[in-house]
Amino acid sequence: MSTNISKAKREELLQQVAEIRNKLMEHQDENTNQLLVYLSNIEKDINGKKYGLVFEEHREAVDELLENNVPVLVEEESLKIDNGGQQNFLIEGDNLASLKLLEKTHKGKIDLIYIDPPYNTGNKDFIYDDAFVGDDDKFRHSKWLSFIDKRLRLAKNLLTVKGVIFISIDDNEYANLKALCDEIFGADCFVSNIVWQKKTGASDARGIAGITEYVLVYVKNSDFIRETFNKNKESFDVTRYRFTDEYVERRGNYYFDSLDRGSVRYSDTLNYPIIAPDGTKIYPNGRTLFKNDGWTWKWSKEKVEWGLQNGFIVISKSPSRPNGWAVRYKIYLNVDNEDKLIEKSSPYKNIINDVLNANAAADIKDIFGEKVFQYSKPVGLIETLLKYAVKNDSLVLDFFAGSGTTGHAVMKLNAEDGGQRKFILCTNNENNICRAVTYERIKRVIATEDYKSSLKYYKVDFVPITEQVYYEYADKLLLHIKELVELENGLDFDGNKKVAICPTDEDLQQFANTLAVDTQCKAVYVGHDVFVTPDVESKLTSLGIKINIIPDYYYGELRG
Repeated sequence: MSTNISKAKREELLQQVAEIRNKLMEHQDENTNQLLVYLSNIEKDINGKKYGLVFEEHREAVDELLENNVPVLVEEESLKIDNGGQQNFLIEGDNLASLKLLEKTHKGKIDLIYIDPPYNTGNKDFIYDDAFVGDDDKFRHSKWLSFIDKRLRLAKNLLTVKGVIFISIDDNEYANLKALCDEIFGADCFVSNIVWQKKTGASDARGIAGITEYVLVYVKNSDFIRETFNKNKESFDVTRYRFTDEYVERRGNYYFDSLDRGSVRYSDTLNYPIIAPDGTKIYPNGRTLFKNDGWTWKWSKEKVEWGLQNGFIVISKSPSRPNGWAVRYKIYLNVDNEDKLIEKSSPYKNIINDVLNANAAADIKDIFGEKVFQYSKPVGLIETLLKYAVKNDSLVLDFFAGSGTTGHAVMKLNAEDGGQRKFILCTNNENNICRAVTYERIKRVIATEDYKSSLKYYKVDFVPITEQVYYEYADKLLLHIKELVELENGLDFDGNKKVAICPTDEDLQQFANTLAVDTQCKAVYVGHDVFVTPDVESKLTSLGIKINIIPDYYYGELRG
């Protein structure tokens, strides 16, 4: 029997702690209580996690910033893009702050998340607290795990009950990321490790050329794995279905397959004679007599009789068979082998080998005329992942948006299949990437392709937390309520005659006073503490205007 050495060590340490506690209790003084608290904390650590990913936790500068400030959104109105269609959003700022804001507006509302985080290669691709993390940093992996851990825990909160997350990664942190995701999402929510062949070779490789990366796939709830993912309707060769019969209108074209097979799962019940038109007994593998040679029929005797009666099985002369006959069954395009209507498809595979990383450089060059971003993913890769998801009206989030490939892929796929997907992109503005690359890319592809898609550009700002009470923040925070309402509801209030926003009593009264009988307004968003008088409510109701109360949870943490 095996011995759990770690458990034995823990029990020994706990025994030593108990002895120290007993000694302290014998000689109590003014410091005893504090020492007993210390001992309890030590016991908690000893009894802590027994299995899982362990790493040195690191604190970022943004953590302190968020402790002492409330993040808010400020719109860059000059960067708004209005081309009809879906309302999308681009948020500039540290993605941890952006995720904190999205947790207020989109908790349980995001259908699909795709992220391409820094891979932590040690080659200055990962910046932690404004400094590149090199391969000589002994806490390199712990810093990366601390960084990604906080963001993934927030991301999980954003997913709908049927939500799915795709995470690109390479060999440097794959093992750590897989263990971390098993802990955060649950090992039972792991769906697949998609292997992406990103190039065909590497002549400068040391030893073995690495030509793949990975995409880890997890769902929010393992109960919905089957209904979360599409099947590939292009996974079969339609040209194989060459033949037609009297059932073509319902069953479609068909091709033949042999009804017998050599099988490792031999069964006497599937080794029976089928009677040919001339009375000959036909056994599997062209035999005329019963023999266990490992060959059987694919269908039971009862199903064969049904197949013969319903045109699924054909018995024809075959000189190459010892018994002179071939038994074949028809595989139809539109029905299964029980004559039930189907949509021909199969699950997507966990290998993507028809999109190369070189396509990403071509994408960028086509848009900008030059290489303006180094680590972008090809549009075709993200488009493929989006196709894996069942919903074609998904709300898609990418909080490592980089060059904006995810937004580009969403709009492109919508144009191809008529989908109504929307996106939210979050990225910092390191080296002016958000404005010069992410935003500019979305702007250019909308203009070039005439995608029916709109965009609002927000920037994360901060309101300092001081000793003031909640109501003293009201005026400052009200200035940023509009952006949160727009973000949560996919709206644009500016110049929109169908919706209005009234954060204060005065705003609502003025709005009601100026309403005409022929108003186009259909809804008004009212501050949660605004008093809607009976007269105002009656007027709005008579004009068919719905009153939506702005939630008080946007900045509820300031109430203490």
